[in-house]
Amino acid sequence: MRDLSETKLHERIEQSKGKGKRGVLKFLFGRSTLVAVSVVGQAILFIAFLARWQYSLAAYGISYAVAAFMGFFLINRPMSGAGRATWLTIMLLSPIVGTVLFLYIENDAGHRMVQKRLADIHKSTKRFFPDKSDVFKALPESDVGLKGLASYMKQQGNFPLYENGGVRYLPSGEAKFKALLETLETAEKFIFLEYFIIGEGVMWDTILEILKRKVKAGVEVRLLYDGTCTYFRLPHDYPKTMESYGIQCRMFAPIHPIVSTYYNNRDHRKILVIDGKIAYTGGINLSDEYINKKQIHGRWKDCAVEVRGEAVDSFTLMFLQMWSVAGTQEKDYGRYLIAEKTGKRQGGYILPYGDDPFSDERVGESVYLDILNRAEHYVHIMTPYLIIGESMVEALKFAAKRGVDVRIILPHVPDKKSAFALAYTHYKEMLTAGVKLYEYTPGFVHSKAFVSDDRKAVVGTVNLDHRSLSLHFECAAYMYDVPIIGEIEQDFRTALKDCSQVTLDSMKHEKLSRKVLGYLLKPLAPLM
Repeated sequence: MRDLSETKLHERIEQSKGKGKRGVLKFLFGRSTLVAVSVVGQAILFIAFLARWQYSLAAYGISYAVAAFMGFFLINRPMSGAGRATWLTIMLLSPIVGTVLFLYIENDAGHRMVQKRLADIHKSTKRFFPDKSDVFKALPESDVGLKGLASYMKQQGNFPLYENGGVRYLPSGEAKFKALLETLETAEKFIFLEYFIIGEGVMWDTILEILKRKVKAGVEVRLLYDGTCTYFRLPHDYPKTMESYGIQCRMFAPIHPIVSTYYNNRDHRKILVIDGKIAYTGGINLSDEYINKKQIHGRWKDCAVEVRGEAVDSFTLMFLQMWSVAGTQEKDYGRYLIAEKTGKRQGGYILPYGDDPFSDERVGESVYLDILNRAEHYVHIMTPYLIIGESMVEALKFAAKRGVDVRIILPHVPDKKSAFALAYTHYKEMLTAGVKLYEYTPGFVHSKAFVSDDRKAVVGTVNLDHRSLSLHFECAAYMYDVPIIGEIEQDFRTALKDCSQVTLDSMKHEKLSRKVLGYLLKPLAPLM
């Protein structure tokens, strides 16, 4: 690691003074504390209710009537099967408190305000997404699957299909870090960064030094990061520090001591755009564990893609939309849409897309389901989590049952014991259906990648869990017949060499604590 200057050391000392305070705030207003307080409060209310009305037949009658009414209501209400099962479980355990909780979540003012704001932003920016109908019309009739998916994505999210102007696959955090150091130096107009996690250390400090130099050279730099970093990674006033360097900075949904379901909808995206000519997405955040400078869950396996050409416009617009959600709305989107409109085509197509928790459509899940349902030979998946609902479970099983080679690489060293335990609850039915499961023994897999039939691939931020598929803001790149798809498949096979295969026999030797925890948590999985 390079030596730190006296100024840098002074900054670190000043920041360290606030760590104790941030730790207290993290404890008081962190998500875990809010959930714990909520649960305790519900328990107290329920116990008080029982103590007051324990001998009242009327009270029991009201309770059962509420439970029955909410049961019929939930069964007839459009929602995922997993979500419905979770709410039915809650209503069964505590009808009155469960109903109040459900009504609060459904009518949360903060949630509805963000939903309306996002709808207005999408409406006002729709005209900036390129039409690209010429690309769609030129698709061969034989590519009926691609035409169907492209039509769906255009209708639901206004995401166009582009001819591939250049995609590079980056099979690790180290590879992405090296690429960033090279391409950031080329910036002449603007640099946009949107990340779920930013952590001080070698990776971020090195990138920040480049950003500071670029600002002095007249490059516009904007940084958007998720508000959970405030309590886990960065000082609360970090945006002011960035502004002092000339970097425009916003936090998405900084956590305040105000209970709102809005805080459950995090910005999980990873987007970096340089001059409208180069864009990055994938699972890799800007923190040292992602480049294995520090190992907290063993060796970290991740991946990303670098995109060039016209498709960069979609990533630029996605960034500016989220920038507008996090603060005042962008006034001039058009001046940043300067992606190269001509140039050498490298074969195939790319479709960048985003997903948000306020839409009626689960775009991220739909793309994965499309790959599984249309696969002919194989679908190979890398994902850190396997906490999925009925539709995804059935799609994975059906693909395997009709002869598709479905393989999933998961972590062997977990970052969250609850997620690790919940993944286990799916193992038996997956294996019985013919899905092959593997655990990455050196450590933690954080890659979010699907590759199928040497023709299709997705690299992005979308995990196979309820949070990514339903609750978070996400993004990814869908690729079709792009030359680097072979590299993604080869990366999967390379990672497979470091995996242990999960079998029905090996499951007999799994720790009892993991089994019990998983089955206890499963009814509440959609709310976790």
